[in-house]
Amino acid sequence: MTTMPSYEEYGKHDPILPDPVDTSNAELPIDVETRLDLYRLQQEIRLFEKRAYDLFLRGLVKGTSHLSLGQEAIAAGFGAAMRHDDWTFATYRGHAHTLARRVPMAPVLAELLGRANGLLGGKGGSMHLTSVEHGVMGSYAIIGAHLCVANGAAWTSQYNKTGQVAVAFFGDGTTNIGAFHEAVNFASVWNLPTVFVCENNLYMEYTSIGQVSPVLNPAADRAAAYGLESIVVDGNDADAVYTVASTALDRARNGGGPSLIEAKTYRHGGHSRADPGKYRPDEEVDAWMDRDPIPMYHQRLLGLGVDEGRLSAIATQTAAAVETATQEAIDGPLPDLAAIYTDVWADGGWQWRN
Repeated sequence: MTTMPSYEEYGKHDPILPDPVDTSNAELPIDVETRLDLYRLQQEIRLFEKRAYDLFLRGLVKGTSHLSLGQEAIAAGFGAAMRHDDWTFATYRGHAHTLARRVPMAPVLAELLGRANGLLGGKGGSMHLTSVEHGVMGSYAIIGAHLCVANGAAWTSQYNKTGQVAVAFFGDGTTNIGAFHEAVNFASVWNLPTVFVCENNLYMEYTSIGQVSPVLNPAADRAAAYGLESIVVDGNDADAVYTVASTALDRARNGGGPSLIEAKTYRHGGHSRADPGKYRPDEEVDAWMDRDPIPMYHQRLLGLGVDEGRLSAIATQTAAAVETATQEAIDGPLPDLAAIYTDVWADGGWQWRN
């Protein structure tokens, strides 16, 4: 008879170590200006997220927050590859994807602080960032719900022949949610221009995805069931992500249908700011920290002949922009009490159903 593990033993597992760096990705046909843009985007996301963490510790961020420290290459790679009128659908870990679509830092940071000059007037906070103007169609706290919404947007593109693509980002835990399977199945049957991107950071919340999934790659290994190619990419390598994203976007834009991409990555901290992440083995954390996407990309650019001065200038400019955004956010007024009556359904009547 099989003996079930105790509660204390259940969370224990062997360290999940990263694969070696694929040095051949340095030879990918990506021009220098695009690579510098990828570097800038990663720097902006990293420094923004660090500042968000600092402001949270100061008690200025309203509610909790879910950071993408360590996962910047995925948002940057897709942000650089997407067309300006494509659509992004993110999870509650959506700061990175919002910034990657070129939304200015100041209103995003002000939104985290609940200020009137925030992206949503202070009403959405960290977990509901939205900017239709920039193609950011919402950050969703209901696991998997936005995958179906992304299909709706993709269908409008197919119907109107606009060439727009809906890109839906989600975590590894979502692959065990019914909405994931329904959305991928629907997109495949209807041949929709939807790109599904699993940001597999190896943990759902406090549980390793490997403990609750029967396959090694929880997204990619299920792709065949929906007639799709199994695609796994190094989510810590911005060049690899950008290349895979460009291919999937072009395919969707030209009538080739959806893609399901699994990007392997690792979050530097816990699930949210309330989580110290102590359930992860030290050996595993150390190994993945050595695969930090930004220092790795920095070294690649130097190896490709980019001058250190250009990279230092990008880092300096980004740090200054974060300081300016921080001050603008902190100086922003609190929302007027009258704002509570805006952007809501006021009369509650039955007419809205029609």
